[in-house]
Amino acid sequence: MSDCSSPIGFFDSGVGGTSIWREVVSLLPHEDTIYLADSANAPYGRKSNQEITALSIKNTELLLNRGCKLIAVPCNTATTNSIEYLRLHYDVPFIGIEPAIKPAALQSTSKKIGVLATQGTLSSALFYETSKQINAHVATIEVVGTGIVELIEAGKKDSNEMRELLYGITEPFMISGIDYLVLGCSHYPYIKELLAELLPSTITIIDSGAAVAIQTQHVLEARELLNTQTALGKHLLYSNKDSVVLDELTSTVPHRSVSYLNF
Repeated sequence: MSDCSSPIGFFDSGVGGTSIWREVVSLLPHEDTIYLADSANAPYGRKSNQEITALSIKNTELLLNRGCKLIAVPCNTATTNSIEYLRLHYDVPFIGIEPAIKPAALQSTSKKIGVLATQGTLSSALFYETSKQINAHVATIEVVGTGIVELIEAGKKDSNEMRELLYGITEPFMISGIDYLVLGCSHYPYIKELLAELLPSTITIIDSGAAVAIQTQHVLEARELLNTQTALGKHLLYSNKDSVVLDELTSTVPHRSVSYLNF
């Protein structure tokens, strides 16, 4: 049985979910965490629903075996394809993530918003249902970010190769008149600054990281699972591929350990 001193678990299709993990660690600095970077199977966005669900089950059971009291799924593709299954089959609370299209739609004055996401997210039932709620009032320009995850996983988030890739990917957004761009993949906040350089200053770029952290806090409070220790939390981060990039992206967070784990 987990208690308030048990860690929060995270799993993602690689290193991208550390962008969400950072938000949670910042908001809840006394919580211990365990992060699984399933980089050996990245990207999830090109896999079938059945494959994504199977990977999500594998990751969930590993985290539960390590005593996690809550599992955050910062991977948009895993959330949209498997979060309902996970909630039905496991007692632990799950925190999912989905593209922030609702707040973007509410704030848009041009009534045109862009969504940059993986194919797995854009083709999911959950994304369809969310989009359907706003499509009567706001036009949504959806673009698949083919190749972005692979470059970030390879440690090339700031490379000329990434810049050249984004030139082509962002063109539909620049010609369509959007005023908000929603980042629909946990990897994409790592290219937020580069996107801001390429896109007009009239386009606001938003992601879901802060919202996930706040929701995590609310769920822990509701279940009386907030860690009461006064020391800073300890963080175990694992990759089932090369852990170098995972180490680089989390190097500024204290009390963390990064290592390889075959899972």
